[in-house]
Amino acid sequence: MSDHVVFEVDCIDRMYCNVYMPGLQYAAGLVGYVHRQLGMPIASTAPLAKISERFSAAVHCFARDLQVPWVDFVRGQRKDDVMHEYLGRFTANQGVVFIGRAQEKTAVFRTEKRRNCEGGSYPWIVKSTGMVNHYYFYCVDEDFGPFFIKFCSYFPYNAKLCFNGNHWAQQQAAKAGIGFTPLDNAFAQVDDPAGLQQICDRLGPDQINALLDKWLKILPSPFTDADRGAGYRYDISVLQAEFSLTQMLDRPVSGRIFFEQVIRDNLDIGRPDQVGLVFNRRVLRKGPKRTPGRFRTRVITDGVTPSLHVDYKHTTIKQYHKLRHEVAHSE
Repeated sequence: MSDHVVFEVDCIDRMYCNVYMPGLQYAAGLVGYVHRQLGMPIASTAPLAKISERFSAAVHCFARDLQVPWVDFVRGQRKDDVMHEYLGRFTANQGVVFIGRAQEKTAVFRTEKRRNCEGGSYPWIVKSTGMVNHYYFYCVDEDFGPFFIKFCSYFPYNAKLCFNGNHWAQQQAAKAGIGFTPLDNAFAQVDDPAGLQQICDRLGPDQINALLDKWLKILPSPFTDADRGAGYRYDISVLQAEFSLTQMLDRPVSGRIFFEQVIRDNLDIGRPDQVGLVFNRRVLRKGPKRTPGRFRTRVITDGVTPSLHVDYKHTTIKQYHKLRHEVAHSE
């Protein structure tokens, strides 16, 4: 294929990150927060309700004061479709496109009543799950382009940050004066592929942390300046990461020939002996020490556009075409 690839770009694609307070992910941390920050003698989740109410009120005031559209998501609604609809009408270089609210199941702390050996009752904090409101802030950043961050409305107010590395590269390429034609999450044409690849290689923890810190200062927060002064600050970790290799081909027929061969070569990759080679481990299908997870290969045809999906445990490899078979895209 080297004679038919006009250029290729290797980049972080979609990344989904945990945003959390490290010291508040367990019951003892919550007890310490209630004692030290709230000054309550008895450890209970009851006083946290006021913080949740204050946070919810701040989110509504933020939307009202800045005239940010509000969306209550309904079951089965694709949030990305809503984002594309609102993004098409958004003209600013940076800002909040809209705020969405959805009820989702998540881990929460609850207070239950227990009794001691003398029969007296006392509160005890336990970790549980519940359906609670989450606030989605869909935004556009001048460095990262479209992204979203969602906050749980209940203590400890964990969040998720989702962005696309190709969108970051597009923003940086425009600032560097590199001409390109964008795709949804890739590049259809680039004047300086080597310069673009250098930009993609720069994306790392410093840029991601800067994005989070910047928007934590802009958006409403359940925590006060006193909380932050006491060391209660959000940290970040990677929950899900996708990496993409985009190859622009010289003509559509090259893509069709290439991809038909890819499918022929990979039809049996889901068999255990083949998976063992791909993932460098022996796969046991039976017995007490059998390898966990599922192994499968799917060849999907949507119209005339085939795609290849290889699944192993929580890892997926995809190869597919974009823009009328002219782009080979791997994740």
